[in-house]
Parts: sequence; C-alpha cells; structure tokens
Amino acid sequence: MVFRAFGAADADARGLALAAVARARGLVLLVGADDRLAARIGAAGVHLPERLAHRARRLKAAHPRWIVTAAAHSARAVRQALAYGADAVAVSAVFESRSASAGAPLGALRLAILARRAGGPVIGLGGVDNKKARLLKDTGLAGLAAVDAFGDRAPRT
Repeated sequence: MVFRAFGAADADARGLALAAVARARGLVLLVGADDRLAARIGAAGVHLPERLAHRARRLKAAHPRWIVTAAAHSARAVRQALAYGADAVAVSAVFESRSASAGAPLGALRLAILARRAGGPVIGLGGVDNKKARLLKDTGLAGLAAVDAFGDRAPRT
C-alpha cells in the first residue's frame, strides 16, 4: 500500500492510521516520496516518483530495512531505477488509465517484454482491475498495483 500524502496537513495522523491498518492486515505500507513522513509513521519504506529514483540507494543506506520502490514510464526509466538501487519498479501505464501521469498504455505484450528484460522486479500499474489482471498472469511481473480497483469506486467485474 502506498500512502501519497502530498504535504497534507493531517499527513501524520492519516499515515499513523494507515500504518495501524497495514499492520493489522499484514500489509506493507510505503509512503510516496516523503522519507521523513515514512520514518515518523513507521512505514516499511518509500515509493519514489520517477524523477526521484536516484535517491533509492541513499535511502536504503540510511534505512537498511526499508523497501524502496520507484515509478517508471519507460524501459530506460525501469533500468535506471533498478541501477539506482530500487527494490522494485512500478511501471505505468499497463492499460488505459484515468491518472494524469499514466501516459500511453503499454499493453500486456510490451509489458511482458519489458519485465523480462528489466533485470529486477517489475510491478504493473495503470488501468488494472480483476478482469485485466488475468491478462497479465504470464508476463513475468513481480506483482500488480491499482488505484481504482480498490475501494468504493472500484468497478465490479
């Protein structure tokens, strides 16, 4: 689970509440781009946007037990994030997505090629729901991530 606080005034309170939920449910909580917030709420690590992937090795050195992941929107960015020391890379967008940062969708075949050539764990993100997740079964991905597939706004498939 990635908590993206974006500087919200109540980030610590919301983060602590999410950390409690994550612990109770056996989930891993990462904080988006804010290592100080991650440390304050006892998160398992951070998720970095593509532009900050170069911070992965420094963060892992400062917090050896942390999981550090990074976002990527191209094969080059995936390789760079892994070279910078990211534990895994979330590649977006797999399918058409409402996210402003998603870009053109890769599709299952191109994502499979990218994942197999990456040299490290790749997580698929963007437009993933229950039905589309089945299309990614044999792509070599380490996992899937989703936003709208969870919660009250999730489409029922």
